[in-house]
Amino acid sequence: MRKFFLCATVLAAMAACNNSGSGSKTSGTDSTLNNAFSHYEKQFIEALWKADPDWATSVGYHNYDSVLIVPDSAAAQAKLAFAKQQLDSLKAFDLTALNDANKIDYQLIQNYLQSVQWAINEQKGHEWDPSSFNVSNTFAFILNENYAPLESRLRSFASRLQQVPAYYEAAKKQIKDPVPELRLLAIDQNNGGLSVFEKDFADSLKKTTIPAAEQAVMVTSAKLAAKAIREYADWLKALQPAHPRSFRLGKALYDQKFGFDIQSSYSASQIYDSAIARKNFVHGEMIKISRQLWPKYFGNTPMPADSLELVGRMIDTLSVQHVKPEEFQSAIEKQLPALIAFIKEKDLLYIDPTKPLVVRKEPAYMAGVAGASISAPGPYDKGGNTYYNVGGLEGWPKDKAESYLREYNQYILQILDIHEAIPGHYTQLVYANQSPSMIKSLLSNGAMIEGWAVYTEQMMLENGYGNDAPEMWLMWYKWNLRAVCNTILDYSVHTKDMSKEDAIRLLTREAFQQAAEAEGKWKRVSVSSVQLTSYFTGYKEIINLREAYKKQQGKDYRLKTFNEKFLSYGSAPVKYISQLMLK
Repeated sequence: MRKFFLCATVLAAMAACNNSGSGSKTSGTDSTLNNAFSHYEKQFIEALWKADPDWATSVGYHNYDSVLIVPDSAAAQAKLAFAKQQLDSLKAFDLTALNDANKIDYQLIQNYLQSVQWAINEQKGHEWDPSSFNVSNTFAFILNENYAPLESRLRSFASRLQQVPAYYEAAKKQIKDPVPELRLLAIDQNNGGLSVFEKDFADSLKKTTIPAAEQAVMVTSAKLAAKAIREYADWLKALQPAHPRSFRLGKALYDQKFGFDIQSSYSASQIYDSAIARKNFVHGEMIKISRQLWPKYFGNTPMPADSLELVGRMIDTLSVQHVKPEEFQSAIEKQLPALIAFIKEKDLLYIDPTKPLVVRKEPAYMAGVAGASISAPGPYDKGGNTYYNVGGLEGWPKDKAESYLREYNQYILQILDIHEAIPGHYTQLVYANQSPSMIKSLLSNGAMIEGWAVYTEQMMLENGYGNDAPEMWLMWYKWNLRAVCNTILDYSVHTKDMSKEDAIRLLTREAFQQAAEAEGKWKRVSVSSVQLTSYFTGYKEIINLREAYKKQQGKDYRLKTFNEKFLSYGSAPVKYISQLMLK
């Protein structure tokens, strides 16, 4: 989901910032036109919230909390009409006469609107992706976030409930030839959200002074909503289409989706080729380190002749050092203060101490795609919690849990915390909320966000995190291979028909992943596309930018200045940030 960041009370001031500061004017720009464009941005954002109330709620704009749009054909036509109207409005502005910051905003808005049209007319995911229909997330947000008095939130919750049965009836009519893997994901995620309606809502009502009669009506509506969700899951279970669509996107759609989602200066095939080259380089470094470490851990035992086997043996030996299953989440919580202390000691960038970060067990309605993630509040709710969602290991078979914990051993777990939390996703999203550019923060770019998280792993180790231990570097290279092989896997599976057997071999032999991790990644690539390329693409572009910026600054180069300046532009594509930083 794209993150939208907006603060209505300072909208005019923010719009003005688009014409100053990081968005400095260039010769030939038209101040009247730029002022008009800033006014257009305000109108665009307001229209966007009406068109997508769920999105508005997720970023803390709560005027439409009670609205649930039924996803029927009329709703799709309304989205297309919105996109066309806004694209027509953009044509009123001469791109060449806008200042630098507004040029980027123009291109981001244009890309978003065109991607809306493409998704409905070309990709047609609503016909084959049943997991795209799920109401649980927004309902849970309204219930759990303390942005308004509980009674007010519960009444918005109850108003939305009225449309849930119609929502799922419309969903059934949209679905034609569902992808089997996405059908199973939809069943799991929708059933996972049932407790929000069957238990959590009723428990919350008991804490209020809402009259009993009104509560009874609300509970009845919640039961009807839960019934509709369960019936949708049961309908999907019974659905046996004669010609189910393959989860493989195909090269044509893949290249188009990569263009819209990643917004890279490279094509999908170029990124794939770069990932292959990076994999070969990383293998070389890992072989050197493994040869260095071998005597320490294996004494005079002869090294394997196969270099990848050598690396694999070294990694397996180090991977036995991991936490117990029941300590997985608490170990993550204990690590975060150490990361903050290191960043302060090395003066790498400013960490805002006023923004809460809460480690929690991953909610059931989010399960099934990734084992760890960050959920951050939008600037309408800047005081809201940022959640570090951690997948639990309860109920796992002993061998599967052991495999998972070896993957997230004591070295990798630290790198995971850097990536997901500090100074990775959590830190970047805090900065994004403060960006002086509205649209750059609103239309957030996943490759920049994921790329920053991958970049920070390398940046921390470059500055001595882990005491420059070769063990930590070896494990980071293993982790970096994950981002690299994510790209190779995703591109190969969706455009080259890579088999599951070849995918597992890539991940276990060439990326040194545990079997449980490899199986989980296969599941992920079968229920998603393109997103897995964002990690390496963003990382590659940020490293390239840092080197160019360092060369340009010469003796005045400071890493902290680069980091903070880069983050100050919001979650914009790296290619656009580069244009401003290297200007």
